[in-house]
Amino acid sequence: MTLVALSASYGAGGSRVGPALAERLGVPFLDRAIPLAVAERLHVPYDAAAAHDEQSGGGRLERLLRGFVGGDTLAPAPLLPDALQADDFREATEAELRRQAATGEGVVLGRGAVLALRDEPGVLRARLDGPPEARVRQAMEFRGLDEETTRHALRATDHAHAEYARRFYGADLADPSLYHVVLDTTAIALADAVDMLAAAARSLTARPPEDGARFRRR
Repeated sequence: MTLVALSASYGAGGSRVGPALAERLGVPFLDRAIPLAVAERLHVPYDAAAAHDEQSGGGRLERLLRGFVGGDTLAPAPLLPDALQADDFREATEAELRRQAATGEGVVLGRGAVLALRDEPGVLRARLDGPPEARVRQAMEFRGLDEETTRHALRATDHAHAEYARRFYGADLADPSLYHVVLDTTAIALADAVDMLAAAARSLTARPPEDGARFRRR
């Protein structure tokens, strides 16, 4: 079983690390697959489901559900039937994440996977982060955006991620106990981060339950 739930703050390089890690591990990168399955479950357009992940929290989430802001914090999202609520998307997403966990393989970026799958013993939970100023610089380099746009996107996305975790899971994304691994990917090269996460995923899969107790006794 090699399944990684990857959480990444804005500018931390999640969209680069995720696919590279999946390729390294020889498992699918589940970027489009999760919202596509959610869209099928809820009978809504793919773009609508893709917009309603952990990037939409608190008041922004409600506005997003009415079509104001998309998942990348800049693009418009489709209007949805009034009957659909934020909980509908969260529950459908969780169902797909649990279904994927049952297969035992994949890399999931975002989608609240770290929180939804935190009780699954075989899932590596990892966080990519870094100081805000360093993430601004890195995002400008990766995305080719100007500084003002990047700072706005960082503030909005970080806030939305935090609100999603608080609202639906009562969790603080800054809590290190949520993760097996936390990496500052503004200081560590992304290729090295992929190496570290691949090693951690394989270690988690291979390590027998009693190994930790034997190590502590030494």
